[in-house]
Amino acid sequence: MSDFQRPAVASVGAPDSRPADCYDAPELLPADEALRRINEAMEPVAAIEQVHLRGALGRVLASDVASPLDVPGFTNSAMDGFAVVGQDVEASEKELVELSVRGTAWAGKPFDGPVTPGTCVRIMTGAVMPAGADTVVMQEQVELCGDRVRIEPVHRAGQNVREAGEDLRRGATVLSAGHPLLAAELGLLASLGIGEVPVLRRLRVATFSTGDEIRSLGQSLEPGQIYDSNRYTLFGMLSRLGVDIVDLGVIADREDSIREAFAEAAACADVVITSGGASASEADFVAETLQDLGSVRFWRIAIRPGRPLAFGRIGDAFVFGLPGNPVAVMVTFYQFVQPALRRMMGERDARPVPMLRARVSEGLRKKPGRVEYYRAVVSRTSEGDLAVAQTGKSGSALLHTMSDANCFIVLPDASGSIEAGEWVDIQPFFGLV
Repeated sequence: MSDFQRPAVASVGAPDSRPADCYDAPELLPADEALRRINEAMEPVAAIEQVHLRGALGRVLASDVASPLDVPGFTNSAMDGFAVVGQDVEASEKELVELSVRGTAWAGKPFDGPVTPGTCVRIMTGAVMPAGADTVVMQEQVELCGDRVRIEPVHRAGQNVREAGEDLRRGATVLSAGHPLLAAELGLLASLGIGEVPVLRRLRVATFSTGDEIRSLGQSLEPGQIYDSNRYTLFGMLSRLGVDIVDLGVIADREDSIREAFAEAAACADVVITSGGASASEADFVAETLQDLGSVRFWRIAIRPGRPLAFGRIGDAFVFGLPGNPVAVMVTFYQFVQPALRRMMGERDARPVPMLRARVSEGLRKKPGRVEYYRAVVSRTSEGDLAVAQTGKSGSALLHTMSDANCFIVLPDASGSIEAGEWVDIQPFFGLV
């Protein structure tokens, strides 16, 4: 049974009436067309929550946030130095200007009094500019003589001063709807005195694994059986996205069991993700059951690893049927599922991580007609170029090669074999995994 919370749910509603686009089609769907169909179907969840900043990390703004105040809120010094009247120190033929020091302005403790021609105030970074002063001369450019200073008249009036509202005006949009809230955004909002923000509710994602050979952790293995690594891989990838996970465990390869699991999952979640059972094997019922309960938009795509990827809908829930092989699960999740979830979470820009270019250290065998993803390690050469090499054999069950990697080599569908030393596209894991 599940390691994670499994709520009680009702049975699934009426099947989706839309026709299956390609369930019966024998050809492989191009990867870009699969992405297009997914993106076309996805819409952000509608419900909105008001949350405190401490609970907002990773959430997505539901509406624009306007600044309640000017930033900075007062005219202040950008440097440690001396606040002066600009005309006293502007460029002239005088050799030195001598000013009397009237006091000190500290950050959080303004100087009480005006600055008049012939006088100045020592000022710290961030301190309120005294009345009458419009310029700050850096302390390194000042000769201090007791309660007087000497300044060379080579300065520009208004220098080293931050005007009130210079960075942001009251009422201006600070962050737009669809913006994910990361550490910098939390700090920005706090600096404006904003303690709560409107965000889209968390996405609910139900998962289960299929296969008579699959066993949960803690169970003993019989010959031909394996532990369910995909369950925990999916848990890790979904947790990084900040969704609410409903884990339904391991489901036997029986049609009635899979139908029941789909019905339960679709009734309680926005998205259902399965692993295993998405191939054309007679023992796998996922694509067939998905077709019976709802609709299948596609179920085979032209990529490697990850060809048997099903996408469809049951009731109001979208369904992704991922392959059973561990690496194929990760490839299809990152390339297709993660962008879809981010779109449903409300992110405006939910595209896959952009590519870089690197020289491959070894040849790669490939036939045109499908996109291929190779687990690899990218590093920088002494000449400053990026070099990339595979982490090992390319079998989609070799999960350790994914753990060793820090990028994918991505060969497009039109590409053939690649010779050592050629430039290839790579997709870094930073920002992806």
